[in-house]
Amino acid sequence: MGAQLSLVGDSHPPRPAFKVEDIPDLTGKVIIVTGANTGIGKETAKALLAHNAKVYFAARSQERAEKAIKDLKTETGKEGIWLKLDLADLKSVKTAAEEFLSKEQELHILFNNAGVMVPPVTDVTAQGYDLQFGTNVLGHFYLTKLLIPALLKGAKSSGNEKARVVTTSSVASYFGKLDFNTLKDGPARRKQYAALLYNQSKLGNVLVSNVFAKRYADQGIVSTALNPGNLDSELPRHLSSWQAAILRWVVLHPVPLGALTQLYAGTTDEGAKLNGKWLRPWARVGNNPNPLTRDEKLAEELWKWCEEQVENI
Repeated sequence: MGAQLSLVGDSHPPRPAFKVEDIPDLTGKVIIVTGANTGIGKETAKALLAHNAKVYFAARSQERAEKAIKDLKTETGKEGIWLKLDLADLKSVKTAAEEFLSKEQELHILFNNAGVMVPPVTDVTAQGYDLQFGTNVLGHFYLTKLLIPALLKGAKSSGNEKARVVTTSSVASYFGKLDFNTLKDGPARRKQYAALLYNQSKLGNVLVSNVFAKRYADQGIVSTALNPGNLDSELPRHLSSWQAAILRWVVLHPVPLGALTQLYAGTTDEGAKLNGKWLRPWARVGNNPNPLTRDEKLAEELWKWCEEQVENI
């Protein structure tokens, strides 16, 4: 019952107390936003550029990334930088991290924002993982792991502000379960519904974020996970037209609102104190009702699994 009540509460949150205008000046901050070419990623990048950050648009499509960069330069007067990243290919993730580290010594904020939602169950990553788990969880895990040296340097240069890793999960995490037999392609995975695999990936986001929070807290890295809200974005593009229409009519909110919670976690003084916390719409600290998100043994088991998957890339 707790998950259902939380779903209702998160679908109809109170008016936000935090606004984009409350973001402090970000001059000198180096930031990566995965999926910055569209949706809340683009809105997040827009706000960061407007507050003088140096923003890398980590995205797969050069055409779409450059269009977003051009659009936001027109709106903000500031220009982002494309970083080629395909989260569904671990080799691409490694190349992207190496490219970034060849240009930057420090990373102050990493927004693990990109994601895929309910694609056909037949879709898998380049290495044969479930597309949703491989993209949403494993790809982001590997990217963050490779960028830890830059985050540690960013933490030292940020003083009391600390470096931050902000992971975009979902209300779907409230209903997620974890079955290791379905993380890579095989008979067990193919029997699952795409929506259940999505819920699993969003739970995975929270579990990995929690372990990052635990492991790097004493080294100046703050890790948070959040539900950005139910948004009228491109994310549900794999739904049928009638499903998307009903969803939009019932519970979806404008995309700019969805960026608020992660901007709050990533940029504010208050956000620097939220290591290991769960955030709800709009920019509120709360509790994830899924008890599995507090299962430290499960989280460590998933972390170990992720480590094993990327060790020979």
